Amino acid sequence: MAQDIKERIEKTARELSNNYRGQGIFDVCIGEKIPKRDDVVSILEDLRRLMFPGLFGDENIAYMSFEGFSSAMAARVYEKLFRQIKIAISYEGSFKEDDTPIEEKAEALAFGLLEELPHIQSLLMKDVKAHYDGDPAAKGPEEIILSYPAIYTIFVYRIAHKLYTMGVPYIPRIMSEYAHSETGIDIHPGAEIGEYFFIDHGTGVVIGETTKIGNHVRLYQGVTLGALSLNDVESVRGSKRHPTLGDNVVVYANATILGGDTVIGENTIVAGNTFITHSIDANATVFTEAPRLRRVETKLSEEERNAFIEKNRGAGI
Repeated sequence: MAQDIKERIEKTARELSNNYRGQGIFDVCIGEKIPKRDDVVSILEDLRRLMFPGLFGDENIAYMSFEGFSSAMAARVYEKLFRQIKIAISYEGSFKEDDTPIEEKAEALAFGLLEELPHIQSLLMKDVKAHYDGDPAAKGPEEIILSYPAIYTIFVYRIAHKLYTMGVPYIPRIMSEYAHSETGIDIHPGAEIGEYFFIDHGTGVVIGETTKIGNHVRLYQGVTLGALSLNDVESVRGSKRHPTLGDNVVVYANATILGGDTVIGENTIVAGNTFITHSIDANATVFTEAPRLRRVETKLSEEERNAFIEKNRGAGI
């Protein structure tokens, strides 16, 4: 019995080894590795503490100066980020086209994000204000920062977007997909999103890579800003495939807006459950006519009613 188990395990191992070799992406040279998801998540946790001092982590800001806190946290973020960026660009290879040492490139990219953090922090506080102004259930900015899934996803997006625009491989998508798994809100780091962005409820929202969103835009749960279905993916890779939303656009629950040529003009309202694949002028209200609800009065005897219930038991009736 023991010998049989050993042989079956070895057979499985050989088959897996053959798979690895045939697939090609698992052949890593000595000294090479890819970024660690847990380390990238750790960077996000530190960045959230830095963006919202005193609301996350164990430190008591009352006993610290803002300058001392932000300096220590920024240094901590830089060291972690530098290591992960160095790993990413060493593995990916697109930064090896010149003779600049990998360390210098990683340092420049890490500082590129670090120096943008004051601007990103200001943007995030505008997003928090948009949520407070748009949600009468909100008790205050602290509640929004601590508990709203949309704010967490937007925070991750704004960090990942900067890394994405600098060309950092792997890390932006690791960040955005982690936020997606935590909140159910999927924002690709390549999307361009303006100020005072508000996602109400949020679950099921999808924002594609080449989406452009203006200022003061509001989305509700289940909204998809996506691409049209394609047979030849390679022919459009890198092109604009997702819609553009102007300033002050409101898109209600479960609406779907598709296509890179689709532009929703400013101040337009898109009603819930609306499906759009063409541009809409500014200052419009777009909706799908509601289906008619028909009620047919049928009088059943008690015996017929009980028979109907029994027949449909378990069918949600």
